[in-house]
Amino acid sequence: MSKNKDISSTAVNPDGIPPEGPGPEGREPLTLVTVRQGMFSESGDTSGYGGLVKHIEMPGPTDRPYGSWFDGVVDVLEELLGDKAGAAIQSVVVDRDELTLYIAREHLLEVATHLRNDQDLRFEMCLGVSGVHYPADAGNELHAVYPMQSITHNRRLRLEVAVPEADPHIPSLTSVYPANNWHERETWDFFGIIFDGHPSLARIEMPDDWQGHPQRKDYPLGGIPVEYKGAEIPSPDQRRQYR
Repeated sequence: MSKNKDISSTAVNPDGIPPEGPGPEGREPLTLVTVRQGMFSESGDTSGYGGLVKHIEMPGPTDRPYGSWFDGVVDVLEELLGDKAGAAIQSVVVDRDELTLYIAREHLLEVATHLRNDQDLRFEMCLGVSGVHYPADAGNELHAVYPMQSITHNRRLRLEVAVPEADPHIPSLTSVYPANNWHERETWDFFGIIFDGHPSLARIEMPDDWQGHPQRKDYPLGGIPVEYKGAEIPSPDQRRQYR
């Protein structure tokens, strides 16, 4: 299902600069994605004090050993990929005892097939795909996130693929995991990620003639005036101004 992935913030000094050094205890160092000021991106702090600053950060790559069964899974996958492993697996992140593999889109189908078929991996289930939009992550604004489940080994991991807004194409996984069909349609509907090879990529919740993709961060808030007993109420993005 489409949703925004969990993100974290840290305290900042009065100049709005994030603190140096590692992330919270027991976690990998964080990578700054963007800085938000105020409740809305263009209107400033609605409290009137101008002091609301939030740093949006993501866990950075993890060094070996990853711990638990994570090393073994990555080793097997790298062996199966052979010379392509370095290009296919862009980074490995272990955060909150969860394993995420960042995969280059051109290798996604091959990686998913190995994860499903290999006897030492056996991730028989893909639990759909979620879209995420990071407007400030230049060149990687749109992310597709795939939770994977191994029934055989009772394990879970996550695949993540990042693409630019200017070229939002990712191979469809419906040939490997047929149940991803409607999840890919939903992610296209709400985020505009185009899943190449999908048998019928069409809107699933919004009307067919809907303009835009409403879960992107740059999508207008509201945008449709509402009539109530003859009176017209402006859409939320036009209703108030905060200076």
